[in-house]
Amino acid sequence: MTELFGGLPEQAVPPAPGRGTPRLRQPERDPPGWQILALDDLVTPDHPVRAVWAFVQRLDLQPLHEAVKAREGQPGQAPAVPELLLALWLWATVEGIGSARQVDRLCTEYLAYRWLCGGVSMNYHNLADFRTDHCDMLERLLAEGVAALVAEGLVALEVLAQDGLRVRAAAGAGSFRRRPSLEKLAEAAQNRVARLRQEAQNDPAGSDRRRQAAQQRAAREQQYRVKAALDRIKELEAERDRRAKTNKAQVEKQKEPRASTTDREARSVKMADGGFRPAYNLQIVCEPQSQVVVAVDVDTTGSDHGMARRGLEQLAAGDVRPVDYLVDGGFAKHQDIEWAHQAGIRLWCPAMKNKHGTNPYALRPRDGPGVADWRRRMAGERGRMMYKRRCQAECVNAAARRMGLTRLLVRGKEKARTILLWVALAHNMMRSFALRRAAAEAAA
Repeated sequence: MTELFGGLPEQAVPPAPGRGTPRLRQPERDPPGWQILALDDLVTPDHPVRAVWAFVQRLDLQPLHEAVKAREGQPGQAPAVPELLLALWLWATVEGIGSARQVDRLCTEYLAYRWLCGGVSMNYHNLADFRTDHCDMLERLLAEGVAALVAEGLVALEVLAQDGLRVRAAAGAGSFRRRPSLEKLAEAAQNRVARLRQEAQNDPAGSDRRRQAAQQRAAREQQYRVKAALDRIKELEAERDRRAKTNKAQVEKQKEPRASTTDREARSVKMADGGFRPAYNLQIVCEPQSQVVVAVDVDTTGSDHGMARRGLEQLAAGDVRPVDYLVDGGFAKHQDIEWAHQAGIRLWCPAMKNKHGTNPYALRPRDGPGVADWRRRMAGERGRMMYKRRCQAECVNAAARRMGLTRLLVRGKEKARTILLWVALAHNMMRSFALRRAAAEAAA
């Protein structure tokens, strides 16, 4: 460049008319210098990540400490303290991050995550395992957090609401097969495993030993996934036979069941936009006014019909018995309404309109006392006003979507439940901050 334009005169920066030459600050990265700063000084005192760390320090994580294998006087690398891993995932969930690799990268690049780590190195394998291996602990922490808010008088559990949230599963629509296709895949996978094993025996000292081991491992995994899908087909066929005993005509109209070779428990269900995709039906029970999540569940059916009783039974197992229970019309099932009435719980949900156009709230001769009471309540003004409170539960669903519940990155019903518990715990943590702050301001 200097030889090409060496003969040209140097061009000066033209001054702005009447104002002189612009004065600018240029970055200089070469000069050496000293900076003595503590990591704690880089995070402002009012940064939200400090509240997350303070929240985690108050939790009882003794079972996780007891499970640590690294002990004084014994060999083995010391793992990260459980409070750190819990705080990292809570903070990541609040920010809508669900990838362990991304959290691992942020721990070295982003200040809030670096502050939480405090110099402790992270590994995405350990992060991913911690996120999915502690479902029981998360459920206990969720229940203890709700109990603490109730004890402080910030939450009342007399009125609860339940709603379903369908989230895309980590399986493609093309991974679903019927029984004949799965049987062909199982035979092909078995033949492939046998062929690769024979090749390894014929040439045990081959230079591509690692490649052969990887091929064998992939073949075994494929064989396992196909077998799991076939087992799932057997379960779906048994369920189909049970339904055929009560409604044979409707079952005969349905196609043969299919199962996914990627996620055996995922089902192709109708989504909110009207399309059909592999998904899980996540159930969230919350207190409408405070929007605190009380319980969660995961189902593989594409309908909420009959889920109200299941949610109430789960609450009863945790010694929570609401007086009023709000659900939408998709939950309406006369058997559940009758069961709730006998348990002393008023179910509030609109009736589905029938094809005859008759009044859905008119009493029927075969109505039980619970269904008759439900029709009378929902037909009046009180029923309409009570049901309006259910819309507050939609805010919880919106918060769950913002925290990353748009698509699951894990496979299986149990792991999907664990991810839902992470979201519920992070949501309740943020709600507890807001409720306690509002109570302090009201007291002042």
